[in-house]
Amino acid sequence: MIAFDTRTYQPTDALYLWWLGRPERPLFVGELRMARQTKGVSLVYGDAWLRSGFALSEDLPLVRREFFPLDKETAAGAVDDARPDRWGERVIRVLDKPARLSVLDLLFFAGDERFGALGVSVSPEQYLARGMGPLPVLADAQEIEQLVHQILAGEPVDEHKRRLIAPGATLGGARPKALLNVDGQAWLLKFNDPFEPIDTPLVEHAAMTLAEQAGIRVARTMPVKIRQGHAVAIQRFDRETGLRRHALSANVALKAAGQALGYPELAQWLRRRGVAAAGLNREQMKELFRRMVFNILIDNTDDHEKNHALLMTDSGEYELSPAFDVVPSGQALGYQQMRVGASGADATLENALSECDQFGMKKAEAAVQLKRVCAVVADWKVHFARAGVSANDMESLSRQIDRPFLQDQRRGWL
Repeated sequence: MIAFDTRTYQPTDALYLWWLGRPERPLFVGELRMARQTKGVSLVYGDAWLRSGFALSEDLPLVRREFFPLDKETAAGAVDDARPDRWGERVIRVLDKPARLSVLDLLFFAGDERFGALGVSVSPEQYLARGMGPLPVLADAQEIEQLVHQILAGEPVDEHKRRLIAPGATLGGARPKALLNVDGQAWLLKFNDPFEPIDTPLVEHAAMTLAEQAGIRVARTMPVKIRQGHAVAIQRFDRETGLRRHALSANVALKAAGQALGYPELAQWLRRRGVAAAGLNREQMKELFRRMVFNILIDNTDDHEKNHALLMTDSGEYELSPAFDVVPSGQALGYQQMRVGASGADATLENALSECDQFGMKKAEAAVQLKRVCAVVADWKVHFARAGVSANDMESLSRQIDRPFLQDQRRGWL
């Protein structure tokens, strides 16, 4: 990659999309255009990509036409997952202060370390992207924490320290975050929200490792002590040594397929587009069921469609990514963000079982999976204490996780 100096960037009506699966050999995908009617970004594939590329998402087939976004202020299909998240947008507004803040401009300012394997360049001839310099390391965590506070306060940040805060790392979320290099691997470092009453990063680490005990593949996490509580480091699953993996959020995948935003719909998407060899897609459908049940019982009601991702394999099939952003929300809403079953998004185990056939299971098998998760969540306090979560924080969480609405449900299956 040749880094482009953002100080010379001028608002434009066209930028260029590149494929970075092998970063040392970027491939031109097509032209990104300002879609003024939708206040978003459209895509036109280039000739070479039409000959030898692949459809980035189901609503972006390999045909010669201009693809427009379905929703306002978004980008077409899979390109929308290349946008910065809410924290990234905040960083861009405070540090870069672009002359224009359209979706097209935000795609550029998200930089080279965005989620997935797509890149945005100012040139169709070579990959000229926003570069941030070398990634910080764990030893920089305290300094990054200070920069986060400066950004939250809208204060200026020293020009030489801006590389420590990258704006385009994840699918969605407002939590402050930065990128890290940990022993040559790409990690994400997440901090607490301002004025958060509990040590949420440490709670996230505890919840993620608890989910693993329930047979859920999770992204690797590591608590990092900072001046104010903890940050949590999370290993990126869209990066492998020397490679980047094409990824879709459930939001993009389901909308592209014309499906509702729900767990049963995502399970059926995996049945159709997942890795069929050795029945991997069927196993991941069952795992998705366990994830749904775990989110219900741990009171994770922020389980929206951007908090589920799908990774493309070399065969062009997809696999469910490791779970991420699994943390008790502390809201006691009684409903999830995605559809659970016949009763919509209602956070009940009865609702979870109502469409178990969509996850490839009969009720007897689904009940076994459900009991497994219930048994793990029943001991959540023991696990959280071992992870270092304070007694005060567990007491606060208990008011949601152990309230009768959830506690009675899990006890009914033990």
